[in-house]
Amino acid sequence: MKQLIIPIAVFLIGCSNSDERYDSGYSDGYAAGYNTTCKIRATLVEGDWEDKNYKKGYDAGYKSGAEACKKSDDYKG
Repeated sequence: MKQLIIPIAVFLIGCSNSDERYDSGYSDGYAAGYNTTCKIRATLVEGDWEDKNYKKGYDAGYKSGAEACKKSDDYKG
């Protein structure tokens, strides 16, 4: 039983870490995409470009943030 629990725990810890990195990247990307597109201000981000999960989240968040800006009253087009 112990032999089964340890690999499952390791797998779950690895998954949650990659999800956390994606979420962190998404948040940074969304803020940067929104602020840059709406010309509000520069946005400081973690910028962990070596982490593929962070980068993937950042790219998705940037796109979503830019689209949200274009639909908002902040957009100066």
